[in-house]
Amino acid sequence: MSKRYIVLAVILLGAAFGLTILPEKGYRSVLSPQEVLLKATDDSRFLSTHTIAERIIGQDPSLLLIDVRMIDEFEAYNITGSINIPQEEILHEAWEYYFEQDGLDIVFYSNGDIFAEQAWNLCAQKGYKNLYVMAGGLNKWFETIIQPTPPAETAPSQDFERYSFERAASMYFGGTPIGAQAAPVPKKNVSVRKKQKKLYAMC
Repeated sequence: MSKRYIVLAVILLGAAFGLTILPEKGYRSVLSPQEVLLKATDDSRFLSTHTIAERIIGQDPSLLLIDVRMIDEFEAYNITGSINIPQEEILHEAWEYYFEQDGLDIVFYSNGDIFAEQAWNLCAQKGYKNLYVMAGGLNKWFETIIQPTPPAETAPSQDFERYSFERAASMYFGGTPIGAQAAPVPKKNVSVRKKQKKLYAMC
């Protein structure tokens, strides 16, 4: 069984479980299992590390990166400007504020794809829009942005153009210079506090 089908199986199992635990409050439009499957097989939900790096460098205000790893992993290393919402807390009502911002593209990431896809799946079931996953997670981020590999001398010109961008991005994000030993440089963490619910008097 290919890795792709294993991931899809995990997502569908998560979808089935998620439908049994999601609270009724706050639903926008509950998706059927068929709709979840359709979305899960649509690769347009993935954004490449290059696209994300370019949007961060360009200071795109519509981009919101959500690191779904545990807090200790987030504090050890995270992508500039991201916030930490552990995957197991992703549906907590305290975070609804972020997912209800229609002008934001929300991108989940983890070390790989699985946990980020589970977070995407749960939020998609709840009807939130503009949800994405960083393809390959931090593993791909380090491979292409922090420590890019130069192309072969016989590679096509577009590979060298891409590598030129990767090297510039590596410098921007504090990557190790080419030829030096890799050593992740922790970025300044974005401290996120759960929003308190407002109480309104009944008139």
